[in-house]
Amino acid sequence: MKVKAKAVLGQLSDMDFRLLQVFRSVVDCGGMAAAGLELNIGISTVSKHIKDLEERLKLTLCSRGRAGFALTAEGERIYEETQRLLASADAFRASVDDIHSRMGGQLHVAVFDKTASNPACRINEAIAMFAERAPEVSLNLHVGTINMIERGVIDGQYQVGIIPAHRSSESLSYHTLFDETMLLYCGVQHPLFGKRNSRLDWDSIREYHFAGLGYHSPNMEISQQVRLPRKATGFDQESIATLILSGQYLGFLPDHYARGFVADGKMRAVHPALFKYHCDFVAILRGSPRPSRVALAFSECLLAAHKGNR
Repeated sequence: MKVKAKAVLGQLSDMDFRLLQVFRSVVDCGGMAAAGLELNIGISTVSKHIKDLEERLKLTLCSRGRAGFALTAEGERIYEETQRLLASADAFRASVDDIHSRMGGQLHVAVFDKTASNPACRINEAIAMFAERAPEVSLNLHVGTINMIERGVIDGQYQVGIIPAHRSSESLSYHTLFDETMLLYCGVQHPLFGKRNSRLDWDSIREYHFAGLGYHSPNMEISQQVRLPRKATGFDQESIATLILSGQYLGFLPDHYARGFVADGKMRAVHPALFKYHCDFVAILRGSPRPSRVALAFSECLLAAHKGNR
């Protein structure tokens, strides 16, 4: 007769959740010292919590020493499961608050980078509305890539995401907020910096190296559509700007974000009447299970703040 293997873990206790929260902070912060500052506890306490968790799970989760902090293969698996477990716990607490018709707990919102300087963006006003409407909710604002935000909303890590629209998923609902203009830029040392725009077209621009985002996005779609030769890859707007400033690459940036570089004479838009595209920013929420009252309230504040843009 086959003997059923005994489970390593029994019932999860409040202390187990605490250990997992500390472990998540250590991974997110990239080390125990940074996590200690984040959690406002000593590094020795953080180290003890990680050791206690490893003993509880009977696994080695990370290596620490002169080489720095690094997750083991088992640690990476546990981190992924920790994210899911803590997101589920937050969702449960939000559901309980819903039952009691109150808004409390945590709300995690993720935003694509470099939106604050967009004059059409009113996320700050939405936050102000929400703070008055739900003063007991702790708001956590994250910045991430488009696919990271989409995945995080679907997995429950984030309750609301704000990203450029580029594709649709049946798992998400979409609400248009504001738009953005993307122009093609070159750095001061690039051959096109002093060249006349009138002689440029899409065919001639392909002679030059292009820096683009390395994941599915409006940036990737337009570069593939017009067949720009991507020779460098960035994973946020800051990295694209840095590549452009090197003078070796052309790249698309939001006009509002690039304005400061242009004013300082460090880059310029290349034939902005031709080399440009527009994209809409949307708020995304998980389709199922139904978003919490807190997430829906924040979404309503987003829509109200951006009403004049639609």
